[in-house]
Amino acid sequence: MYVRARVRVLTWNLFHGRAVPAAGRPLASEFACALAGWGWDVALLQEVPPWWPGPLARAAGAEARFVLTSRNWLAPARRAVSRRNPDLLKSWGGGCDAILVRGGVREHRAVELTRRPERRDAHGVALDDGSWVVNLHATTEPKARTRADCAIALGSARAWAGAARLVLGGDLNLDHPGWPGLVHAAGHHVDHVLCAGWVPSGPQVLLDGGTLSDHRPLLVELRPG
Repeated sequence: MYVRARVRVLTWNLFHGRAVPAAGRPLASEFACALAGWGWDVALLQEVPPWWPGPLARAAGAEARFVLTSRNWLAPARRAVSRRNPDLLKSWGGGCDAILVRGGVREHRAVELTRRPERRDAHGVALDDGSWVVNLHATTEPKARTRADCAIALGSARAWAGAARLVLGGDLNLDHPGWPGLVHAAGHHVDHVLCAGWVPSGPQVLLDGGTLSDHRPLLVELRPG
């Protein structure tokens, strides 16, 4: 049975393709170049423009799986505006969450967490060794809804993975998440990576995204444990 010796997990909220301070221009190539240049096996991405997952994956030599989230009605018109200047519509340009995988993807599953105050989903992929990696962007407020989103996502993740190793990561909108049976492998502000059947093989790394996004890219390497 094939067992990965390691998996390098990156989580990054892309801020709907925007920069801080605002660039006032499209930044798709800059985000793609940054992702392509970093050493990861799985990238968990949140607040991704819905037309980005394919190009990002191609630039990084990866496969993409994604789920649409909120503000995606009238998508062609929103896309036309946001492709020219993402700072005009900001989050109203539409959103999705995406998982990029350098390697094979056996399966992709998703679960809806809530529709109010805006739609949130969790989704996960089974990697080539059968382990699962799940991406989550939980509701910001109220915190009772945030915790409910995380609980639903965790329950689904455990059901999908069964006895296989599991990674749950993303923008959890919690400062100190923790659940029985999961190791907190990495965290910065609201971005976290937790796991079962894996343990960190070294310290977490905050990558340099320059002015891209209002979140720092967070990377951690895991080994079976």
